[in-house]
Amino acid sequence: MIINKALFLTSNNRIDKLPKDNIPEYAFIGRSNVGKSSLINMLTRRRGLAKTSSTPGKTISINHFIVNDEWYLVDLPGYGYAKRSKKQREEWQMMLAKYISRRRNLVCTFVLIDSRIEPQDSDLGFMEWLGENQVPFAIVFTKTDKLKKTEIEKNIEAYKKRLLEDWEDLPALFITSSETGLGRDEVLNFIEEQNRELEEYKRTHGL
Repeated sequence: MIINKALFLTSNNRIDKLPKDNIPEYAFIGRSNVGKSSLINMLTRRRGLAKTSSTPGKTISINHFIVNDEWYLVDLPGYGYAKRSKKQREEWQMMLAKYISRRRNLVCTFVLIDSRIEPQDSDLGFMEWLGENQVPFAIVFTKTDKLKKTEIEKNIEAYKKRLLEDWEDLPALFITSSETGLGRDEVLNFIEEQNRELEEYKRTHGL
């Protein structure tokens, strides 16, 4: 996929104020400080499109970007940041649950995982919730430039093994680095294929 245009559209925390659900949508989410904004900027090759910060938990709203006037890229608030108040965390959790479970045009949720650390309960629990609610998702391993190739392979194999304790099949997996651009083509080609399949489904069903 070639990205000719990627623009910020809107930021809000009200489900009823989201953009029209008339084009495919892909959401990106992960634990705080997983490198989500950097990944979005790398995928779109728009430096500063998603605001990066050294402060974990910076994203506190649902941020919509429109790509090539064809699909939405959504930057969701990170989870697992304890320095926010309990009330704030509960409100975000409720908002995210409503968004993910009710957004009709949400094609896939990309769950970002820091490749340097062992499987976290917050990540595993979130993916379990997605599975229970039949929400399609893919896993994106980030910050792989911080590791040697053998360490990356070891960590990801350990993660796969942990996932297969609860899952019969693994979702799509992507290995990325915002520094080197690793995985960019694979993620964008996956999105392009999903869009193509969606268009074919609409065409054959007269939608």
